[in-house]
Amino acid sequence: MKIAKASLIDPDRNAVYATAAVALSFFVFAYSSRFGQISILAYYGLWLPLVLVDYRRVLGHPGRSLWIFAFAMLCFLSSFWSAAPGVSFRASIQYLTHVLCALIILRTVSVPTLVKGALIGCLIVLVYSKLFGYYAYDPMDGTYSFVGAFSSKNQLGFYASLGLLFTYCAVMVLKLPLLWLGIAGVTGALSGYSIFASQSATSVLTTFAILAAVLGLQVLCRLTPNIRKLIFFGGLIIAVLGINAALAGGAADAILGLFGKDSTLTGRTYLWAQGMEAARMHPAFGIGYQAYWVKGFADAERLWEAFYITSRSGFHFHNTYIETTVETGFVGLLILIVTLLTPLFVNLKRILHDARNPEAKVMFAISALLLVRSFVEIDVIFPYQVGSFLMFFAAGQISLRRRSIPLNPIAMRDIQAHRVRLA
Repeated sequence: MKIAKASLIDPDRNAVYATAAVALSFFVFAYSSRFGQISILAYYGLWLPLVLVDYRRVLGHPGRSLWIFAFAMLCFLSSFWSAAPGVSFRASIQYLTHVLCALIILRTVSVPTLVKGALIGCLIVLVYSKLFGYYAYDPMDGTYSFVGAFSSKNQLGFYASLGLLFTYCAVMVLKLPLLWLGIAGVTGALSGYSIFASQSATSVLTTFAILAAVLGLQVLCRLTPNIRKLIFFGGLIIAVLGINAALAGGAADAILGLFGKDSTLTGRTYLWAQGMEAARMHPAFGIGYQAYWVKGFADAERLWEAFYITSRSGFHFHNTYIETTVETGFVGLLILIVTLLTPLFVNLKRILHDARNPEAKVMFAISALLLVRSFVEIDVIFPYQVGSFLMFFAAGQISLRRRSIPLNPIAMRDIQAHRVRLA
């Protein structure tokens, strides 16, 4: 049987290929550091050749994508003033091609197919971690936790969070067929086990907060648009006031105590202070993309030693905004914030105006999770990471042209008659 090449890039006809390719991409995002260059080449091989089928359709209008490439372009330009130009140049090229692949996926994969591929991808990632994972000792809080096949429990917790989020979207938002509900059930169960086994407070708290927010939005969608907006903004004000009161009353320390943490977030407040001090040295454009955590640099070596990072790699400031400011300055920080927040607010607006928009609910859930995690983790500014892929996918989604629904002949006749009367 001959398969038309054009079907590979048609979101309505490429469900099998796209689902498998997304699942494999998730596996590469998770374990590229383990499998090395061959896994990255496989990732490129899944998506870049699609440009050869129909480059105009796959790449789209370049003008609509320039703002999405803005942060990656700044990372590339930072190579010219970087303290480690070779490191910045290589990393920024990887980041640029990663963004390019995300936009190719955006134009060739529908949101339901993305959810299906993500379900299988998270399942494979977590099964691999269960089979080949291990427990690691954390010298900062003196505990052992399951890190899977990752080097950090927070990464395992992130994939478990995504597994639970996509399970919810498949069952409650998209209402996929029975087969996919079964796959979602398995993924959700393994994700639930993994998130608690990892003992990652970040993952547990952010996941359930986002799931509660999406559930609340779905309940609001049963109301009329005006009442929906009124209750949403009123509830938002009450929630903000309640959170401030709880924090003032010591709720934060009580919650952190449940996870064996203290008010310093296991040394993160000291790390943040060091990052803000480093950002003051180069406030406008930063020290250069990925040019801070470089072997031989005094500040990096000092912090690696302070936090028992014997590998002297894979470490960061545990705050997206501080890390971004250190590397690309306040200019880069502003661009990143726009890229991260735009899909969140656009999809929220779509939901409040049109309750029958499941794709907007999925994109809002993804953007909200990335936003909440951004205050304590680094998910979106590195290449070959699932967080950065999802951020650029969500950003590009709002730039896609909505398909126009053709009017029936009777409606066309009425419109033409109306135009004649106006003339």
